[in-house]
Amino acid sequence: MSVRSLNKVMLIGNLTRDPNLRFTPNGTAVCSFGLATNRSWTSSDSGEKQERVDFHNVVAWGKLAEICGQLLHKGDKTYVEGRIQTRDWKTEDGAERRITEIVIDNMMLLSSRNGYSASADEEEEEDKEVKTKGQKSKKEVADEAIADEVVSEEIPEGEAEDVEDVSDDIPF
Repeated sequence: MSVRSLNKVMLIGNLTRDPNLRFTPNGTAVCSFGLATNRSWTSSDSGEKQERVDFHNVVAWGKLAEICGQLLHKGDKTYVEGRIQTRDWKTEDGAERRITEIVIDNMMLLSSRNGYSASADEEEEEDKEVKTKGQKSKKEVADEAIADEVVSEEIPEGEAEDVEDVSDDIPF
């Protein structure tokens, strides 16, 4: 009978450095960055408030690695979810090394470097204000910028296909 085990990590913290996006020889993206988490408590002995910071090495692979490399910056508050992994290796001079990492399979950017993270209510309120003034919301401007990036790849004349517009069929 096999016994099940669980290796699950969920962290919310701030990036300690900009992500380092690299590619393996076969083209797989790998992104690594540091994440700092902190906790505070009141000492039962002296009643003083104490704080401790832990630093975590985080690694993402594949498409998630590319997304992390594009979106994340030093100082961003981020949620990551994954598993703990320990690797051993020998350096060129023969010294043995060991590192413990968090290999993530999920990431959420909670706030950017400027610390702004709008709630859904705030964004809805801003959209109402903007629409009454006849201006575009931040989301609309960002969506257009993303669309411009996607569309910027030109298709040679005569190679374009007729594509059916299914945007109304998308359930979200």
